[in-house]
Formats: sequence, C-alpha cells, structure tokens
Amino acid sequence: MKIRSIVAAAALALPTSSVAGDQEAETVAKNFEAAIPNIPGKSLIAVEVTYPPGAASPAHSHATSAFIYAYVISGAIESKVNDEEARIFQAGESWSEAPGATHSVSRNASETERAKLLAVFVLDTGDNPLTTPLE
Repeated sequence: MKIRSIVAAAALALPTSSVAGDQEAETVAKNFEAAIPNIPGKSLIAVEVTYPPGAASPAHSHATSAFIYAYVISGAIESKVNDEEARIFQAGESWSEAPGATHSVSRNASETERAKLLAVFVLDTGDNPLTTPLE
C-alpha cells in the first residue's frame, strides 16, 4: 500500500470533536507526507489542527511508533501530555510527545479566538491510525 493511501486513511481517523455538542469541531488537514529516504521504514507526516473558539479534542493517544513535534501557528493551545502539568502554549511555542504518550488535554485556550497548530509525526511507515481516542 502506498504511503499516500495510508496517510489518507489515517487522517480520517483523527479526532474531530469539540467540547460542546453545538460548537464547531476542530478540523484536521494533512499538510505534508513523505517516506524518510535515509531512514528506511520511517515516514514523516504533518497535519494542521485548527480549533474554533472553545473547541477541544478528546483525550487520545497516537500511533505507537510516533514521535510528535507540535508547533502553535496561531492563537493559544492548552496541552497536557502524560503526567506533565497542563500548559498553555502561545503562537511560536512548541512541545513534543514521545511514542506511547497519552494526550489528555488538547484544546483552544480561548473562547473568542481561533487557534491552529502543526503536528509533525515521525513514525514507522504504515503505523496507523495516527490518533486514537481514549475511552
């Protein structure tokens, strides 16, 4: 199966819910994908997550091999990974998530402004889904 097919299927599995049932949900859009040529079996996938005011993703984990770098493009994102304290990241700030991490809080920190982040995954080619909601 080609990496593009894998990524397309994985992108569909990303969470797209919000805090309140009548609020607009966050959107997830693939930004980039490529096999890493000098690291056989590894791929890089980048997605943009746009949060309307007050929107949030449900608690989730990512593909088991995924190392993730998250960069806030605009607005402010509150994030909590594993046992770390929740923190609000402003535009221009970033964090990372180790393989197997639990992302219990991921939300727009503002009730009035949109926020956007870029999540870059380095993972085993074909490891999907990229995101799995926790129950």
